[in-house]
Amino acid sequence: MKGLKIWLLMALLVGSIIPADLALADENATIENETELLEIQNMTQEEKIAGHIVAALERLSNITTRLISNVNLPENSSIMIHYQLAEQYKEIALDAYGSGDYYNTIINGLTAMYHYREVLKSFERGKEELKERLPEEIKRMEGYFRMAERTIEIAQRQGIDVGNATMLLQETKDAYKTVLEDIKAKDFEKAKEDLKVAREKKAALDEELKRIREEIIEANADKIVNKFLEKGEKAIQMAEKVIEIAEEKGYETDELQERLEAFKEVYNEVKALADEEKYNEALQVMRDNTDTIKEFHRAMAFLQRKFHEREVQERMKDLRAFLKEINGRIQKDTKALRELKRRGIDTRKAELQLKIAVQEVRVGMILVKHKKPVEAKTHFAIALEMLHRVDKFILKHL
Repeated sequence: MKGLKIWLLMALLVGSIIPADLALADENATIENETELLEIQNMTQEEKIAGHIVAALERLSNITTRLISNVNLPENSSIMIHYQLAEQYKEIALDAYGSGDYYNTIINGLTAMYHYREVLKSFERGKEELKERLPEEIKRMEGYFRMAERTIEIAQRQGIDVGNATMLLQETKDAYKTVLEDIKAKDFEKAKEDLKVAREKKAALDEELKRIREEIIEANADKIVNKFLEKGEKAIQMAEKVIEIAEEKGYETDELQERLEAFKEVYNEVKALADEEKYNEALQVMRDNTDTIKEFHRAMAFLQRKFHEREVQERMKDLRAFLKEINGRIQKDTKALRELKRRGIDTRKAELQLKIAVQEVRVGMILVKHKKPVEAKTHFAIALEMLHRVDKFILKHL
């Protein structure tokens, strides 16, 4: 009976214990080689089977140990747990083999092989993810490099020392180019190592760019502060008007009122310093109160969205007329932006806002067709907000 159990286990487990399509870098023996070791002609010889399993375990242990040593994994990760279990069962199998207990060698050996298999499967999944993730990261770096080039160019025009930024930028570009070449060559293990180098180069470049940006800001403190005061004054006036209208319509305005008062304090402090031409001190006040400024603008945007949602709710009572009006505005704004672009005005931001409006209208219409008017209302409100911004841009440049 004991012998029968062994052969059943062998038949059921050996064929599926290792993923046959898993190939490991720098390893001549594939996992298929391991299964071949277990294709025993005479399935009645326990010692021979146990010997082949022990040999397979040693090789699998070497492969997985090398893989584990090349990555930094937490002890409680699933990969490490499977690896530790595999090593434990391997040792039990080796001890059993040394004492001539071939039955327990096979049973514990197969259990160890199962856990090794889970380790190898995890690395194979990681490799597949690497194939997908790396090209996307490198593509994103194109935008990063353009931003870095613009920052360096602005600094140089203003006579600011760019230090090693130019050299670091080129080194970072070259490092990511090497990763891309690794991917094309399908050498993902090398790509992983070269990616570490590329990211280290980028981190050094980030620090240099941060220093340059701070110097650019310091050199243009007066312009930045005056622009803040100009926009801040308009924002305060708009917020006061929004609060007034909101209270008339019965909206809760306590949060916006609170944020407005906090923003006014910052605004007045910055203005007082600017009046004395203490622009660097004014800039520092702005930095110290970044959260207050952002919270004020978020509260404004939230209440404005409520207005738009209420407007949509009223106008959706005649949905056909509402959609006709929106489509008319989209067509009109499209023509106006085309004309502004022909005059050499940068319309990219407004064009993006218009595209968002079009997309939101489409989503809203789909939701209406599926009898989900509440969800549709939110998308129509976003469309109205985007169209409002586009209209403001067009009016500003007429």
